[in-house]
Amino acid sequence: MDVPFGATADAAEEWMRSWSASVSERAAQTQAMSQRVAELSVSATGARGAVEVTVAGSGAVTNLWLDERVRAWPADRIAAEVMATMRRAQGRLAGAVAEAAAQTVGAHSETARAIVASYATRFPEQPDDPDEQRERSRRGRDGW
Repeated sequence: MDVPFGATADAAEEWMRSWSASVSERAAQTQAMSQRVAELSVSATGARGAVEVTVAGSGAVTNLWLDERVRAWPADRIAAEVMATMRRAQGRLAGAVAEAAAQTVGAHSETARAIVASYATRFPEQPDDPDEQRERSRRGRDGW
């Protein structure tokens, strides 16, 4: 959006207003995306539903739920299940952030690409829990 050389003062002023509005709009979109990411909440389950972890947009754990079944497990198994489930929840953040970015700044904007890439690097997508995959497959075959 270049002002042509020799443009009138009115044309230059109009260009400046348009440029300022464009910058303001992008700033508002970026603020809206930041707000949505801050409000994100993503969950994952593991160990056939015995562990559920919820993380915020920052990746911090905001909720941990353990089924009574875990009382019979050794401590190291509980810890491993919680950590694996937390990583799965965090690994879903990039997708949720991509959706928030698409709805605010646009999926193909430089801002969206940079932020989604940052999340994908910090919180890589994790494979689903094998028990959960089997359970989903079984439910699909059994029709429930």
